[in-house]
Amino acid sequence: MKKVGFIGAGNMASAMMNGMIESGLLTPEDIIMSDISVSQLEKVRESHGVLVTTDNSEVIAQAETIILAVKPQYYTTVIEAIRSAVRPEQLIITIAPGQTLDSLAQRFGSDTVKIIRTMPNTPAMVGAGITAVTPNGNVTPDELAYVRRLLGGFGLTEVVPESLMDAVVSVSGSSPAYVFLFIEAMADAAVADGMPRAQAYQFAAQAVMGSAKMVLETGKHPAELKDMVCSPAGTTIEAVRVLEEKGFRSAVFEAMRACTRKAKGL
Repeated sequence: MKKVGFIGAGNMASAMMNGMIESGLLTPEDIIMSDISVSQLEKVRESHGVLVTTDNSEVIAQAETIILAVKPQYYTTVIEAIRSAVRPEQLIITIAPGQTLDSLAQRFGSDTVKIIRTMPNTPAMVGAGITAVTPNGNVTPDELAYVRRLLGGFGLTEVVPESLMDAVVSVSGSSPAYVFLFIEAMADAAVADGMPRAQAYQFAAQAVMGSAKMVLETGKHPAELKDMVCSPAGTTIEAVRVLEEKGFRSAVFEAMRACTRKAKGL
């Protein structure tokens, strides 16, 4: 594997780095990470033993693959500072919503820079993420395969057309937050019915994880799996009735559409 550099040491970058190391794809010596926060860098260095720096140009100088892990609003400033130092053979991986391949190439001031736009999600922290990948035309098939192996260190990868990247933001990039809300609400209700809170979170989270696994491993339509649980005149169909009455499905739909619209505007 090539040496990998992270510009930005936030939660997503840390999750990605951890997955790459834990999976055995990279060693700590293979990684260099920069950030403006010295305390964050020290935390990363102490926990993972990677090389850290406050100088982004040092990352560009040492790494063959660069992951831009800063917030979308900082992309222009960061790219302006590093673009003159980027070498033709380097791969630039981005993880921010709303930053198109064309706009990124314009910021780099080059139509030959190799850019791979990605959208990971926070379950990468436990090796269960899914990352959408969209390369520009300068990325070779071998380079794309390498990036997929690298990102596969913390979950699944899927190559998607760039036109779907904003939808990916809502369906996987942001959706862990919706699921956490759902688990929290389920646990609160169980607590209201007398279950200890820690146990309520365990039951709710395991139920969600197991249900997702059923969708992935059985190949059955979610509606079919739902019907398997809903006995005639039973408890589950009564709960489903109330969820439908309260607009559960519509609320999820509208929330995701709002998320997609926001991603397009970044």
